Amino acid sequence: MTSEDIINTESTETESTDTKSVIELVEHIARNLVDKPDSVVVKEDSVIDGGEVLLVLSVDQEDMGKVIGKQGRIAKAIRSILKSCSIKQGKRYILDIK
Repeated sequence: MTSEDIINTESTETESTDTKSVIELVEHIARNLVDKPDSVVVKEDSVIDGGEVLLVLSVDQEDMGKVIGKQGRIAKAIRSILKSCSIKQGKRYILDIK
């Protein structure tokens, strides 16, 4: 194993840990907003070229309004938090709510 392999392995592990922590953050926020926290699921759907990561947040249909908020204010706030994470980690997180 060369030093280049070690560096690549470390960066992959860091990227995976970073994304995992962002997923946990979104789950935590969503679970505290809804009536049915067990139905909250956040999945990494795909990694788009350029370091963009698509996250899909799924909640119970009855809780959809609580996660989106009036005129999308709650969803916008969650996306703002993700933007802060993006700046810190050098990735772009895109949140899709279903």
